[in-house]
Amino acid sequence: MGKVTGFLEFERLNEGYQPVEKRLKNYKEFVIGLNADEAKIQGARCMDCGTPFCNNGCPVNNIIPDFNDLVYRGEWAQAIQVLHSTNNFPEFTGRICPAPCEAACTLNINNDAVGIKSIEHAIIDRAWEEGWVKPQPAAVKTGKKVAVIGSGPAGLAAAQQLARAGHAVTVFEKNDRVGGLLRYGIPDFKLDKTHIDRRVTQMEAEGVVFRTSTLVGEMPEGSKVTNWATETVSANQLKAEFDAVLLCGGSEQSRDLPVPGRDLDGVHFAMEFLPQQNKVNAGDKLKGQLRADGKHVIVIGGGDTGSDCVGTSNRHGAASVTQFELMPMPPEHENKPLVWPYWPIKLRTSSSHDEGCTREFAIATKEFIGSKGKVTGLKTVHVEWKDGKMIEIPGTEKEYKADLVLLAMGFVSPVASILSAFGVDKDARGNAKATTDSVVGYHTTADKVFAAGDMRRGQSLVVWAIREGRQAARAVDAYLMGSTVLPR
Repeated sequence: MGKVTGFLEFERLNEGYQPVEKRLKNYKEFVIGLNADEAKIQGARCMDCGTPFCNNGCPVNNIIPDFNDLVYRGEWAQAIQVLHSTNNFPEFTGRICPAPCEAACTLNINNDAVGIKSIEHAIIDRAWEEGWVKPQPAAVKTGKKVAVIGSGPAGLAAAQQLARAGHAVTVFEKNDRVGGLLRYGIPDFKLDKTHIDRRVTQMEAEGVVFRTSTLVGEMPEGSKVTNWATETVSANQLKAEFDAVLLCGGSEQSRDLPVPGRDLDGVHFAMEFLPQQNKVNAGDKLKGQLRADGKHVIVIGGGDTGSDCVGTSNRHGAASVTQFELMPMPPEHENKPLVWPYWPIKLRTSSSHDEGCTREFAIATKEFIGSKGKVTGLKTVHVEWKDGKMIEIPGTEKEYKADLVLLAMGFVSPVASILSAFGVDKDARGNAKATTDSVVGYHTTADKVFAAGDMRRGQSLVVWAIREGRQAARAVDAYLMGSTVLPR
């Protein structure tokens, strides 16, 4: 597992960033990955711990000690084979995954964890450069047809696995380009869309058919979910044409903030704001694009989506950016003996925060205020938590100036209409009801209809979506063929 004494000899080396003043001028990726020699040294830090908790900390169960060792030994071609055996798209996770594997690293108990994510990033980038990533079409076709609804990470992973098993797979995407949240939720400076495009090219060579701008079911009247569909396909059509249907749409209903003034112009969901910039970056012309130029921006929500709004607003040239978080400020360092190997709660500062942002914790928005129908500010109050309940602190009321407010408080459920169209029962949170522990996992309450990803488990990480897509593909294959050789 790397060099036996490597963790004693070498320090962790993080990936670098381009300077803030340079990266704010464009929407290009700015992370400076490890070179071959640096990755080898980082791989050497992987200790012979005996029980690699990192494997279980990773949702797709990457075989991390093995590829660390292979990189240390210079066996890069074998390293990508090991990495691809559990993860269809390491170029996605190597860029945007928060790396729960590193939190679970045994070395992390009393030292800096192995830089697993940076090594993964280095492996897949080199694999593309060397031409090692090639289509893997099935040698034998089964004659079975599968429809995959949604082309986010869950849908893409499932489609690729099913195509390699020999099934005829068609992916339906309501947006005009493939990728789902990868395409229209994550900014280009975190994930360049060429990474999606070359995977689509690979999958098409493997036999996957993509039908974009195609909405399955009907979009609810008044929905603010972004879509550019020009064609509609009914659930009954798909059930009649395909042997199995796999629902892999996102959890797209944004959590709202129903306080006075919510209807003022200038108060928007993050997912009204972020996709527009991605479309402009792709060369599309938009009328009335939501922009932050010269505006005082308030981002409500302290997670990754909020951070993406911060980075995009700074690139627009916002006058100021302030981010609100309802929860109290977490500690800068976790109590490792208490939380290891689980994901710790600690203060996390993203690259977007470093580009310019004021962060306010334990703060709640009471009202949006405006003039002539446009938002001009908001009223807030600081809060504290006692016995699991939020209590306002008297005397902490304050007004903030705001020309643009972006709601980035997470997502509550998938679009209900698609579940209703297929007759799929919902769980208590409004997600597709489908368990993973049944005889045929991921099967919904509707005949030959399966569900995976955010649509089944709720809002989660890209790496969890890939896991669910892979496992759902295995379940679909077993359902169609009576058995399966697809890996987890």
